[in-house]
Amino acid sequence: MKSRILFMGTPDFARASLEALIAAGADVIGVLTQPDKPRGRKMQLTPSPVKVCALEHNIPVYQPKTLRDEAFSELLASLAPELIVVAAYGKILPENVLSYPRLGCINVHGSLLPKYRGAAPIQRAIIDGERETGVTIMYMAEGIDTGDMLAKASCTIYPDDNFETLHDRLADLGAKLLCETVVKLEDGTAVRERQDDLKSTYAAKITNDDCIIDFNDTAENIHNRIRGLSPFPLAVAEHDGRAVKLIASELYDSETEHRNPGEVLRCDGAGNRIIIACKKGAIALTALLPEGKKRMRAADYINGRRVTIGDVFKKYTNI
Repeated sequence: MKSRILFMGTPDFARASLEALIAAGADVIGVLTQPDKPRGRKMQLTPSPVKVCALEHNIPVYQPKTLRDEAFSELLASLAPELIVVAAYGKILPENVLSYPRLGCINVHGSLLPKYRGAAPIQRAIIDGERETGVTIMYMAEGIDTGDMLAKASCTIYPDDNFETLHDRLADLGAKLLCETVVKLEDGTAVRERQDDLKSTYAAKITNDDCIIDFNDTAENIHNRIRGLSPFPLAVAEHDGRAVKLIASELYDSETEHRNPGEVLRCDGAGNRIIIACKKGAIALTALLPEGKKRMRAADYINGRRVTIGDVFKKYTNI
């Protein structure tokens, strides 16, 4: 890889792509990432995973608050990138940035476009019960994930996947596909394909409302929501008047109709399961996070909260 590459990204998903470019010998002339954010109980300013990676490899890091002022235009001109690579950067690129590099601006997106355009493609695919997803390398355009596609790679969504496990596989898959695509861009063999807007779907950012579990739903839908939101931000319900976040579950039954959704049907401490009725079917909770406590196994929750058959997990409303 011989082109001058400016990399723009922030979370772990982006770090995988940056590391792959560095390992492949790419000329990464600089990295743009979001400003450090306060994290943890002490709210200490913490650098993004991409910033940490760049500093480890002595790559200059820039954290502009905006890409739309004269200061950034001057920075862009001084860096003079031939290609801009973006992966989960967190800001929309203005037209003057999109049109600057000779080889264009390309993006690593965690879905098989045009499905799941938007901010949360990995979570939404799991929540929707998809069996397959993937990554797409595309040219960036002024719309949200609407640019012409350059490469795709598919990935199976397994029944026991959650957001974390699928995220990590897609990050690695996207990193590998990115390096292959950059080589093709540089040697002129890359082929661009227009997206079919009629087949597009939108993966909106996850909100607090998305995290609320309503047991007046099918067990399959509830199980998919729990795993799609785990390990962060986590689905939430109410038990014994308190919020409890649901970390992990199993699909216990998918057919039986229940008159009292949310009712505890069985407490299986030895098997580490709390069986809860849904409108249709039942789920088995295996890991939970009670309000004000640490994450725990279902068996420990049963003992600590003295969960019994007939208890009810309700829809949490104080969010």
